[in-house]
This record gives sequence, C-alpha cells and structure tokens, in this order.
Amino acid sequence: MSELGHNSVAGDQLRLIIERVEKLEDEKQDIMEFIKSVYGEAKAVGFDTKIIKKLVALRKKDADSRREEAALLDLYASAIGLDLI
Repeated sequence: MSELGHNSVAGDQLRLIIERVEKLEDEKQDIMEFIKSVYGEAKAVGFDTKIIKKLVALRKKDADSRREEAALLDLYASAIGLDLI
C-alpha cells in the first residue's frame, strides 16, 4: 500500500477527494439557501410552509409507503382516541 506522504500518489488522490467533497459541500449550502428562499416566497403569499414540507416528503415516497404510513397513523391515532379530521 502506498504511504500517505506529502508528494505521494495516494496523498494527491486524497487531496483531490477532499477538494471534491469541499466543492460539493459549498454547492449544497447554495442549494439550501435557494430552497430557503423558495419557502420564503411560499410563506409571503400565504402558504403554510410546514404543510408544504410534509407534502414534499410525502411525494418522495412511493404510493405503497404513503398508504402504509397513513394507515398506521390512523390506527395509532384511533388507539389513543385522537380524531385526525
């Protein structure tokens, strides 16, 4: 195995990997700022951002997962006497 020295091939490879991760982290931060801005726009026109976030999360799931989650939520709510609607 190559040693991780200042001028080694493995050291260069490690540096490149770290630089790529740093670049992606910067891009992720920019994207998070854009998302925050979109939620701000939604709030400014009167939408409930908590509900929008829940809808975004639900749309990421497949239909079977959504149905299962809804059924369990209903079952658990009924078990504690909580009326959801």
